[in-house]
Amino acid sequence: MPHRHAPQMDGRAITARINALAAITAEPPGLTRVFASPEQLRASALVLGWMRDAGMAVHTDAIGNVVGRYEGATPGAPALLLGSHLDSVRDAGRWDGPLGVVCAIACVEALHLEQRRLPYAIEVIGFADEEGTRFGATMLGSRALTGRFDPLLLERPDDAGITMAEALRSIGLDPAAIAGAARPAAEIAAYLELHIEQGPVLEQRDLPVGCVIAIDGQTRLSVTLHGMAGHAGTVPMGGRRQDALAAAAACILAIEELAGREDGAVATVGRLEAWPGAVNVIAGRVTFSVDVRAPEDPQRLRLVAAIRAAILRIGTNRGVRAAIEQTHELPASPCDPALRRRIAAAIAAEGHEVIDLPSGAGHDAMALAQLVPIGMIFVRCRNGISHHPDEHVATADAEAGARVLHRVLLGFAETTP
Repeated sequence: MPHRHAPQMDGRAITARINALAAITAEPPGLTRVFASPEQLRASALVLGWMRDAGMAVHTDAIGNVVGRYEGATPGAPALLLGSHLDSVRDAGRWDGPLGVVCAIACVEALHLEQRRLPYAIEVIGFADEEGTRFGATMLGSRALTGRFDPLLLERPDDAGITMAEALRSIGLDPAAIAGAARPAAEIAAYLELHIEQGPVLEQRDLPVGCVIAIDGQTRLSVTLHGMAGHAGTVPMGGRRQDALAAAAACILAIEELAGREDGAVATVGRLEAWPGAVNVIAGRVTFSVDVRAPEDPQRLRLVAAIRAAILRIGTNRGVRAAIEQTHELPASPCDPALRRRIAAAIAAEGHEVIDLPSGAGHDAMALAQLVPIGMIFVRCRNGISHHPDEHVATADAEAGARVLHRVLLGFAETTP
């Protein structure tokens, strides 16, 4: 039977806090909470209060990350960093991101109630931006913490023409101070992130939690096909047409087929635009996106090369010029083997079967992996739905995840920084 921990590990209390955060939204009744917004300020204040009540010293850094530190037995010891993000996509679910922050706070509350200190400090962090919803650049908070924030992004505008720098100043933050948010690796022993799975595997296996083995690497392409616009009724079918949209359709089917040959890899065309976009005009130009993910980088790079070759070949065969631009790339992020063993042991001690699974979605852990060892715990979500208002985690599963995280922390009690 699972070991009973302190009252703060109660799933009902975790769910109540998730619901309180979900009420902070720019677009009710749905959840929309984007970076550098008034809603972010309100959510940050709420989380800082919970951190303070749990016995942590708190602050907000220059990018807007909220941080609570629970000191170790020796002041100034390296920290076990726990957390996730507090921002959301538009019309989001309430569990993606905040569950990891709320469960981490619950773990510190339990230690504080017992007046217990570990050899390591514990820092809980709510990252200001992981989704990239407002400015189209992801993991801003975790990139700032690792010293990899690109200052050129400060001039990037949102849909209303407000630059990132202006948005930060509007909520009382100093863009010029972001470099000061970076943390040296010596201050952080490891990073642990609890997150909803955002997929169906745990539900299919009837398990509340799982151990992440790696976060898939990602490549994104922007493809433009230049054909020749023409009258839909007068240009004959066949070789006389240079239909960019028909060529795009052939490319999309080829991308689907190529990805289907690679076990564990995925490729998605999520956006497509055609010009001039009239019902009676052959499309002369089309742009579309390609998102490629795989758990191992050689596999991902091989698939990307095959997709590029297929697009160019289809363009040539159809008399359409293809231009391909890479817009985003992140290497795969393997989870640290020692942390994986700790997580697996905690899952087993809680009475659950241990399964390993990859993460197809990106997480702040990807940025932290470039600085320190990372580990991730997945929690089951209903029907595997995420980034949607129907996203849901059962109270018992939220509690199960928090208990596993708590056990992982207790496993560091006999170690030396």
